[in-house]
Amino acid sequence: MTRGDLRSSAWRRIFHNVYADARLDLSHRSRCRAAASWLFPPGCAVAGRSAVALYGGVSPRADDPVEVLVQPASRFGPLAGLLIHVAPWREGEVRLVDGCAVTTPVRTCWDLASWLDLVNAVALIDSLRHVGAVDLPELEHYLATHRGERGWRRFAQAVSLSDAGAESPPESQLRVRLVEAGLPRPVTQHVIERAGRFVARVDLAWPELKIAIEYDGLWHHDPDQFHRDRQRLNSMLGDDWIVLHVTSKRMRENFDTFLTEVRTALLSRTRARA
Repeated sequence: MTRGDLRSSAWRRIFHNVYADARLDLSHRSRCRAAASWLFPPGCAVAGRSAVALYGGVSPRADDPVEVLVQPASRFGPLAGLLIHVAPWREGEVRLVDGCAVTTPVRTCWDLASWLDLVNAVALIDSLRHVGAVDLPELEHYLATHRGERGWRRFAQAVSLSDAGAESPPESQLRVRLVEAGLPRPVTQHVIERAGRFVARVDLAWPELKIAIEYDGLWHHDPDQFHRDRQRLNSMLGDDWIVLHVTSKRMRENFDTFLTEVRTALLSRTRARA
């Protein structure tokens, strides 16, 4: 096969000197496997957000750079399509997943806490915990054995805020932002019952105060889902619940006002109980 053949519409360039059949629907996971199979020299491993995807958690977009952890002696990179981090790892902190060298889930969490801001790091750690790739005792043990090392405080904070119950990154980001703003930590995916029967499950809640927060995401593209969500929320209101809604747009552009609304609801219910 010549370079002219590869430039035809039958082939799609993934990385330098790495091509795929143009008919393939390439995912980020596929690109991770291609990079690990054809580009990585010894001393490299898929890491960070890309490792989260390989463990079944939240995945970056298909064309986002594949994150790579490189041993200092490897001398690998830079290379278009890869986001390279240089740091050593201990024995046992890299394993094979789908034939790729990948940082272990707990090491991935350490790296996420080191490389990302707290809100986004927790969201991805939540994702790994939610799919069962790592659990809290593993994270706490890793923290105990790395206490005092550079980055351990960031890791400790991220672990303390993580929650296996979170079902999406926006919900995780919302929860962390509420806690960072000084609000009590809400419960994730709280189930509301009436006389022992299921009424609704809400994204975040302070059950003792009967206050819930719903993150309104892509459901509004589905009229049937919209109807079901509104029906269950109406049922909650009959039990004296306060339900606050927030959208991605509001989180980006008007979060301070939303915080004020949440604080007001918490304060009014707290005073009513006093």
